[in-house]
Amino acid sequence: MSGLVLVGKVLAIIIGAHLLVELTLEPLLNDLAELQRLLVITVVLTCLGGSVLWVLVVRPLRHMVETERQATATREAQLRTEGQRQDFDARLHRALEMATTEDASYGIVRRTLQRMLPPHPAELLLADSSDAHLKRAVEAGPDGSGPGCGVDTPHACPAIRRGQTLAFASSEELDACPFLQDRPYGPCSATCVPVNVAGRSIGVLHAVGPPEQPFGSEQVARLEALAGQGGARIGMLRVMQRTSLQAATDSLTGLLNRRTLENRAYELLQRGEPLALAMGDLDHFKHLNDTHGHEAGDRALRLFARTLRSSVRSEDLVCRFGGEEFVLIFPRLTAAEASDVLRRTQEELLVAIAKGNVPSFTVSYGVTDSHQAGTLEELLRVADLHLFQAKREGRNCIVLDGPGTPDESIDNWPSVQE
Repeated sequence: MSGLVLVGKVLAIIIGAHLLVELTLEPLLNDLAELQRLLVITVVLTCLGGSVLWVLVVRPLRHMVETERQATATREAQLRTEGQRQDFDARLHRALEMATTEDASYGIVRRTLQRMLPPHPAELLLADSSDAHLKRAVEAGPDGSGPGCGVDTPHACPAIRRGQTLAFASSEELDACPFLQDRPYGPCSATCVPVNVAGRSIGVLHAVGPPEQPFGSEQVARLEALAGQGGARIGMLRVMQRTSLQAATDSLTGLLNRRTLENRAYELLQRGEPLALAMGDLDHFKHLNDTHGHEAGDRALRLFARTLRSSVRSEDLVCRFGGEEFVLIFPRLTAAEASDVLRRTQEELLVAIAKGNVPSFTVSYGVTDSHQAGTLEELLRVADLHLFQAKREGRNCIVLDGPGTPDESIDNWPSVQE
């Protein structure tokens, strides 16, 4: 009996549990299935929406941001490069401004090349005064020597002839400059920049490197800046030198003019440097002009000027004082020593006249030195008095300080022009 009761209780529990599951869990399970379906749909829609959002919005935005970042980096690099270039140009300009001579400007070009292209040979070739030949003005390189370009005339240089920068990756290329071939150091790359002054090419800046390794754009830009600024400064210095020379010299003979001689003589006297002064005058020059014409007279003056320049020392001052009158100053010489030089000029003048197409003429001199007078005016006065005596004694002679020379206190003796 008790066993049946137990079985009955177990059956009752099973039936109760079944009823509980049907009544409570089955609706919950059905709700979970619906929730799962909704969750799957949500996940699928989210993935699809995310993909669409990535393709249509996020990826374009990322590409735009990356492009802008790269553009910003490029602009910053360009600004840095431009700033470095402007700094280089400004420093080079200031350096060249301080160069007061052509040789000083060459030194700046050399230092710039050594700093800009330390391992590479480079050189500056410039036309001479005749514009017929190229001369090597600057050399720079690891061993102090340039690349040794063999071009010898401006017209032969392709860069000068074209008036533009030429770059060659290798000297072995078919269209490479012919002057790059057969270099002692073998094949090379090269950049040639023409040096222009007032629109006219006067030279070329030439640099070489290893073959197939041409200089970069920044190095080429700096070479062009150096060629432009260096050429402009050298051209200006040449103009200034030519203008200064024209202002300091006589246009007919090329000798110093009177003002320049006086300035230099004052400097010598202020330093207390002893000197001799001679005044020379062409004999019967008016008669030569009247007989043979003024052109013959000009030829005589130029011939005499050339003879004087070739006969005296480099430190001696030779001046056309006016008309056919000349003044010479001999630093550290006495009147007697200067007269020996003048006798040699008289002898050389005879030879020059015999060789040249010039009527025969002679020259008389009066000579003194700083032992006889302390100022330029007094020296000129004494020399002029001695010149007058040389004219009176028959011309073509030299009169210097000594016994029998005229006293400088005589005021009524004029300067003789005949």
